[in-house]
Amino acid sequence: MTGDVLVLRALGVGDLLVALPALRGLRAAFPDARITLAAPAALDELATLTGAVDRVLPTPRLGALRWDGAPPAVAVNLHGSGPESLLDLLATRPERLLAHRHPDFPGLRGPEWRDDVHEAERWCRLLAYHGIEAARHDLALARPAVPSPVPEAVVVHPGAAFGSRRWPPRRFAEVACEFSREGHRVVVTGSAAERDLAGHLAAAAGLGQDAVLAGRTGLTELAALVAGARLVISGDTGIGHLATAYGTPSVLLFGPTPPWRWGPPPGTEDRHAVLWAGEEGDPFADEPSAGLLRITEGDVIAAGRKVQRPPVGA
Repeated sequence: MTGDVLVLRALGVGDLLVALPALRGLRAAFPDARITLAAPAALDELATLTGAVDRVLPTPRLGALRWDGAPPAVAVNLHGSGPESLLDLLATRPERLLAHRHPDFPGLRGPEWRDDVHEAERWCRLLAYHGIEAARHDLALARPAVPSPVPEAVVVHPGAAFGSRRWPPRRFAEVACEFSREGHRVVVTGSAAERDLAGHLAAAAGLGQDAVLAGRTGLTELAALVAGARLVISGDTGIGHLATAYGTPSVLLFGPTPPWRWGPPPGTEDRHAVLWAGEEGDPFADEPSAGLLRITEGDVIAAGRKVQRPPVGA
């Protein structure tokens, strides 16, 4: 098939990376098509590294999709179950729409939406319903061509999209301080909006301000940093999915969303230590979840020592 395949996933870094198996399934199913990913423009750098996307159509949110070409041959809803995402795609007048079933669209064929599956599995199941194979564990990402800004670093990432997933900064500082005492080069990452948070954390950990990379790296540099890191320590957020994509050892603090929904695939426990207190909660709350708070600094330090990558030449 030639023509356009339009994929909607107007979300963040982790959302893109967990959809990699589905994107690669589409690439294999439609090798001669142009695959366009409707997603935030900032994801263009990572989308290139997937090898499955030909271009990113800047789409920062639902309702912002602007398709000016001929109707796509295939439109794929990897964003959600609708109705907003379905309306966005239907407005492009696709010849074929791959999506989950929704009661507002009785003529639309698709599987039922399920809440009890991993996010990567969800989209593979959607494609399977429509006769397209996708490998659930195909999560690897190509390494960027640029070098790591800090090779062999221990990367500490305190931020997350919602307060419910943010482990207290003072605890991250304690962990960062301990790994620095042990002789590791520790850096603190985050967005430009998190630069003050990263700076306060670095100061509390006794790190110099050169350890603060928040707001100073684009996604390509961040990917290179993670690919060459000895260890990544973060909550349930995008940089944890980068660690999974590169096989970089990580300690991932989960709560209030359980790791079976968003965590690394089974069989990678030797590289990715998942800490989870077993208590679900409101993922959109402003305060850290009770289960997340039950994870201690000692838990994180012990897990990091166990999975960290040995230094080059060791």
